[in-house]
Amino acid sequence: MTSVLTLRSVSRHFGDTRAVDDVNLSIEAGQFVGVIGRSGAGKSTMLRLINRLIDPTTGSISFEGVEVTALKGRALRDWRRSCAMIFQQFNLVDRLDVLTNVLIGRLAEHGFLSSMTMRFSDAERTMAIEALDRLDLVPQALQRAGTLSGGQQQRVAIAKALVQNPKIMLADEPIASLDPANATLVMDGLRAINKDHGITVLVNLHTLDTARAYCDRIIAMRQGRVFFDGTAAQLTDDVVRDIYGTEGLREFNAAVTSTQTITGQPTTSISA
Repeated sequence: MTSVLTLRSVSRHFGDTRAVDDVNLSIEAGQFVGVIGRSGAGKSTMLRLINRLIDPTTGSISFEGVEVTALKGRALRDWRRSCAMIFQQFNLVDRLDVLTNVLIGRLAEHGFLSSMTMRFSDAERTMAIEALDRLDLVPQALQRAGTLSGGQQQRVAIAKALVQNPKIMLADEPIASLDPANATLVMDGLRAINKDHGITVLVNLHTLDTARAYCDRIIAMRQGRVFFDGTAAQLTDDVVRDIYGTEGLREFNAAVTSTQTITGQPTTSISA
């Protein structure tokens, strides 16, 4: 596989806080990458840097040889379209139906007038229905988005990202607020899109078992730095202790004992 996304010495400072600190990464095309770490480790900031929702303080990000950190105007909008972002909060318009919410993902392809009037072609509507079908949501296509469950809304958000025809999907804690059954549906949907469409996926996860079950590669962050980068098999209990620290490990084990794993298997607590 070819390395398509590269971060070179990327840092982001907020005052005296180094949210991301000298990160170097190469992400290959078609990988499913899980990013783990304690709250405040820099996971969300890193995804926002990649999408250019925020700019790095130092360092550079490139994609297929193009310097992402130098993009402006239309080129930057094109990048954000091809690097789709999925948020924990869904970012849907509750009063609109599901199909229209998905079609909003096509607005970047439209001129000003058609964007304001939200006029979509038959081909775009077909594309949206196909995206909903992939995520088992066609029966809800004409239902108001605000009436759906949290898991259904997150899958609508994924369908909305899919119709952008992205090369990369970034998902920031997409299952953090979901019950295990809905979390499974969301993760299964992301994995199917990754495998069937060859779309590179980077997903921030709070559950270690989920990362181990779904991800080809796991990146662990601690205090803004990449602390671990390898496969699930290489993520041993000793490494987890080092990543989370004693206090973080107690928090992790508390979450494990109160939540069933989304894979249907018992979760693994790790002794400090």
